[in-house]
Amino acid sequence: MPATCATSPSPPHTRSVVRLVVSLVSTLVLVPVVALAGASSASADTSQFRGVNWAVPGDNFVRGLLVLDGLSQSDSYATVRAKADAIYNGFTSQLGVNTVRLPINTHTVGSSWWSAYRGTIDAATARGFKVILAYWEDGAASGGRITNTSAFNSMWNTVTSQYGSNSLVHFEPMNEPHGYSSSEWMNLAASWINARPSIPKGRILIGGTGYSQDVRPICADSRFNGTLLSYHHYTFFYGEKDYAGWVSSFRERLGNCASRAVTTEFGAQMDFGLNYHDAGSTNNFVRYFRAVTDSMRDLRMGSVYWPAIGGKISEYGYDRYSMFQLQGSGTNLTLSIRNSTGADRLKHGWGDGGGDPATVTLTARHSSKCVDVVSASTANGAEIAQYSCNGGSNQRWEFQSLGNGYYRIAAQHSGKCLDVDAASTANSARILQWTCGNGQNQQWQVQDAGSGYVRLVARHSGKCLDIPSSSTADGTRLIQYTCNSGQNQQFMRAAA
Repeated sequence: MPATCATSPSPPHTRSVVRLVVSLVSTLVLVPVVALAGASSASADTSQFRGVNWAVPGDNFVRGLLVLDGLSQSDSYATVRAKADAIYNGFTSQLGVNTVRLPINTHTVGSSWWSAYRGTIDAATARGFKVILAYWEDGAASGGRITNTSAFNSMWNTVTSQYGSNSLVHFEPMNEPHGYSSSEWMNLAASWINARPSIPKGRILIGGTGYSQDVRPICADSRFNGTLLSYHHYTFFYGEKDYAGWVSSFRERLGNCASRAVTTEFGAQMDFGLNYHDAGSTNNFVRYFRAVTDSMRDLRMGSVYWPAIGGKISEYGYDRYSMFQLQGSGTNLTLSIRNSTGADRLKHGWGDGGGDPATVTLTARHSSKCVDVVSASTANGAEIAQYSCNGGSNQRWEFQSLGNGYYRIAAQHSGKCLDVDAASTANSARILQWTCGNGQNQQWQVQDAGSGYVRLVARHSGKCLDIPSSSTADGTRLIQYTCNSGQNQQFMRAAA
């Protein structure tokens, strides 16, 4: 199994952060910059946006058609819509998503693929999702600028004509306009709005300056009163910080405009078992993601995580920030969450629950002894035993819901999961702790055993967590065994 991620931030994840020196816009007709006004007070908050980005494998900066992860260029409208429905089912059931952000570009909207691609939009709005349609520059070499103004305007005219009357569809004129100076970008955005007066401003998201990193200039410009603001924040923008430093970084570039802002891109590594419930972690991603989700919750800000699926392809064959693993083929697509603690923190940022999950002890009914990681080891492969209950963190467990009645069960002291060794299906296979992953040998069904006790059934084998021979001795190693009515397979979950 893979090792835990390093604590230092990864290299730039989805786009370069080299600051560009650019020439003045010569191909666009811009209106003059107006005097800046004080930041307008907006509606109460943006917490109605609970979303994820659905992206192209390799990222959305392409010089051709946008073919999202799971789709094929040969798909018909009906096939795209069926695939989208399957993927949106996963978004909803596993995260409670109600918003999806989708890319558009001139190559896509100006082609026959657009007729099929619209299935992603229509499937979303049919189930009541909000959709954010954001323009990605037509290839990373464009340097954060529009390369063909006529095609850009034609694209947006087509899109707004088709979806302008749909109250669920929102429009983001440009993703990360980093090739423009602040004044150039604000003039361009104002021109976009002025050219489409029928679009309600409350359904327009104007990206912050640079890589959509700073919404304060947009917020302070009276031409954008009533619009929403699109805000991006990543570790690779700013390096390494402690928790307080990340809180300050996230809030600084919002100014007093959080009530109008939606964090349309942010993310962190969701592979290799990072524990986003660990408030004491020194890992930069954990500190960052906890700070950002806490801040968004406090500020009642909506957000759209980058990415759900798709995105930049790493050496592991997927975007390491991706929240989901996509499985299946054709229209039979399913999703599984890569890191349940990361998903919990995302939902926390949306205002769900009270924060990190409570820990419990697991007490064997026959012996009254606690399920324990031997010697409080933090190593992969450490054995699980029963031991006299003592309140140690190696006897405290977090039940992390995976949906459909299954849970990963993580030791508080190590963040590692209760695991059937080598995914064995044999009786007497050992129970260990191991870095949390997606294996069914780390997924446990909780079955009622009566009188407040439960059986824990391994998903891959259908066998129960068991204390062999009903031993009452300290140090007895746990195994899996065919489920029966024995009290040595029954455990009490109590708040630790």
